[in-house]
Amino acid sequence: MFHQKFFALAVACVLWKSLAGNANDDPAIVRHEFIYETAPYPECHASTIAETPAGLVAAWFGGTEEKHPDVGIWVSRHINGTWSPSVEVANGIQYSLPDGTVHRHPTWNPVLFQYPDGPLLLFWKCGPAPDNWWGMMSESADDGVTWSLARRLPEHIDGPVRNKPILLKDGALLCGSSTEFDGWRVHFERTHDQGRTWQRTPAIHDGKKFGAIQPTLLRHPDGSIQALCRNRDGDGSILSTTSSDEGLSWSDLVAINLPNPNSGIDAVTLQDGRHLLVYNHTHRNKGMPRGREMINVAVSENGIDWKPALTLDREAKAEFSYPAVIQTADGNVHLTYTWKRHTVRHFVLNAAKLTLKDWQGGDWPE
Repeated sequence: MFHQKFFALAVACVLWKSLAGNANDDPAIVRHEFIYETAPYPECHASTIAETPAGLVAAWFGGTEEKHPDVGIWVSRHINGTWSPSVEVANGIQYSLPDGTVHRHPTWNPVLFQYPDGPLLLFWKCGPAPDNWWGMMSESADDGVTWSLARRLPEHIDGPVRNKPILLKDGALLCGSSTEFDGWRVHFERTHDQGRTWQRTPAIHDGKKFGAIQPTLLRHPDGSIQALCRNRDGDGSILSTTSSDEGLSWSDLVAINLPNPNSGIDAVTLQDGRHLLVYNHTHRNKGMPRGREMINVAVSENGIDWKPALTLDREAKAEFSYPAVIQTADGNVHLTYTWKRHTVRHFVLNAAKLTLKDWQGGDWPE
């Protein structure tokens, strides 16, 4: 039965590939593919992607289902035009007993970051649930082939909680982070020595007016840094805050003109200065498509006013969620996201060819 299930998934994925070319026939799309079509686990979620000197590396968590103790962190490398079979590089095993009993926690939300002329870092969370997990990290000196022994981050340091960090002018790595044990609250962490020591800001809000987590970071020409955040209110909007002092202090959270169904987002500042956001243009309960059944790309000049650009996937009652996005040295935009919890989908976009739609707010323009 196990093998039949995954054979069926492989067939479904191949069929989807044959259909998706029509569904995503847009001049901005360079290519799209599934990172894998079969796996030794039924579910995956929360992908991340980075460019290394040897090519792309992606990671995600996979196992029986989210929160299950067997969920581990899996990595695939893009080699010679194809994605390698995924390998589990981290798990939540705490200890084993002589009788073979293994005490294990689930893992969560991997985040990759490639230092210029330095190691590839992998951050993730380990623990029973998001309100009591802890931060972990490992590093690779060979572009994701092998990884150092995992180490736990200091107490109260989670590392980048879901989205990629950014490197500041002084060499510090600025990470958007958040906690869920005392309301949903955003804070920021930085490390000057590739994760050995850390500093953390206080939470930037009390978690009462807004429940916000999982910030993604944008850069602006005036030197300011903007963070866009997931909103716990499933009928609310994406939330924004700005720092003018390299992430030490932050403005009050404000809602922008894009909806958020309480789902993860990710964004990147492009080489041409514009900002590109991948998100679900949906609410949980209102008339527009609900939940995570549609995933979209929008573009902005200022990080506040966004224009619709592209629908990547849409299907009633399905889930397309938790995107990750980067721009590689060749100018292409690479994004990944959870595809129905069955696999990870990878898109390559030419941002210069995106057609921005006129929009006055509200539903996604068809």
